[in-house]
Amino acid sequence: MIQKKLTKLVGLKKADFDLFVHRGQIKVQQAKLIPTLKTGDEMALTSIFLATIRLVKEYRDGIFKSIKLSRAGRAYYYTEASFPDISKSRIDGLIIVVIKGVISEAVFFEMKNKNNGIDKNQIEDYLSIAKSLKIDTLVTISNEFVADSSHSPVSVKVPKNISLYHFSWTYLITKARLLLFDNETQIEDDDQVEIIKEALHYFESPLSGISGYIQMKAGWKELAESIRAQKNLKQSDSYIEEAVLSWYEEEKDMALLLSRKLGVLVKSSAKNKDSVKKDIKKVIKDNCLNSELFIKNAVSDIKIMAEFERRIVAMSIKLTPPLNKGSKARITWVGKQLENCKKKNESIFAVLEKEIIIEADIKYAQANIKVKLSELDQLIEVTKDKEIQAFKITLNRSFGAGFASVKKFIVLIEKMVLEYYEGVVQHTNSWSKPTPKIHKTELELINE
Repeated sequence: MIQKKLTKLVGLKKADFDLFVHRGQIKVQQAKLIPTLKTGDEMALTSIFLATIRLVKEYRDGIFKSIKLSRAGRAYYYTEASFPDISKSRIDGLIIVVIKGVISEAVFFEMKNKNNGIDKNQIEDYLSIAKSLKIDTLVTISNEFVADSSHSPVSVKVPKNISLYHFSWTYLITKARLLLFDNETQIEDDDQVEIIKEALHYFESPLSGISGYIQMKAGWKELAESIRAQKNLKQSDSYIEEAVLSWYEEEKDMALLLSRKLGVLVKSSAKNKDSVKKDIKKVIKDNCLNSELFIKNAVSDIKIMAEFERRIVAMSIKLTPPLNKGSKARITWVGKQLENCKKKNESIFAVLEKEIIIEADIKYAQANIKVKLSELDQLIEVTKDKEIQAFKITLNRSFGAGFASVKKFIVLIEKMVLEYYEGVVQHTNSWSKPTPKIHKTELELINE
């Protein structure tokens, strides 16, 4: 009997897929929540991750949405997928979605843990296999961070009609952690709650090989030292791009850190194909890098600036004062906002107090007027006859030698963002214009 040749996965009947598996033309293993594999093995990690997606609906929905995979039909989850007639390569994970007995979508997964990075040659090979089998999605997962899931840690040419996604393990853990908070995305089924907790127990164990973002790239230190030494910077200097990419990765890590603390997904600023070039030009011209964290229902976005020359990191929020009152009342209002922060958490505010700068945004003025928190009263005099339309509450912190350290910089900035949020951001509010009320005419009042 002549065997059928495997030419595609998407569009293949599930019965034919099973036949190919039986004949050895497709080799797969079922994804298991408790695999009989060594702890810390990448295949154990793959199996547990895919089994968790299979068993926890809300986690599955979130992951499928992230990679634009249909939630209709029935999904099947496999590890160690290989196609001997096409390639000798073995792919870590495979999900197929079956609708009316036919595979409608399929996704390849490539997993790395520990210090293992995504391998360019491997990805190019998997993209070639995906193209030959009409698979339109490849997902890579590692401890490496990227600014956006549509970006990859490696530079590869992606064939037309194939989507390449990358997620850090920290992002996937954060997505799971958010499901355990009391919010609109929480897991409904109690048994599934226990499953996700068990999976997280494994993922968060040092033995799993999963780690967060713990070290900036070497280019960060080189850029910091070059600016300190007042060296001429060129766009072609590879270490500058490395530093910019490190900044993007740390920005993402701060967003995920806050997400896990707050129970809502904090987003970092969007990046596109021109972002790196623009930021390289900016750091050469201004010796600084900027980012932004977007937090649902917070008083404002958090703007962050790393200033290389002075080795300072600044974090700021914007507050709108009562615009129906005069400047003096607006200054009094912002003072009371910060007094409230102090009352809410005296120990943390005591750490921040001397580093806080108040900036008054003056209407039609070219620059803000800045004063230290301890000098807030002086603002009344210097803003006389001027209209304050907003305030910026900025935390300026000197990192000293730690700014250029590839490890200490991460420790310092993540400590800072947590202190700033807990000590200031979560206790401040902006003024909002009162709701308009119906005004009755004199005649209407007489006729009442």
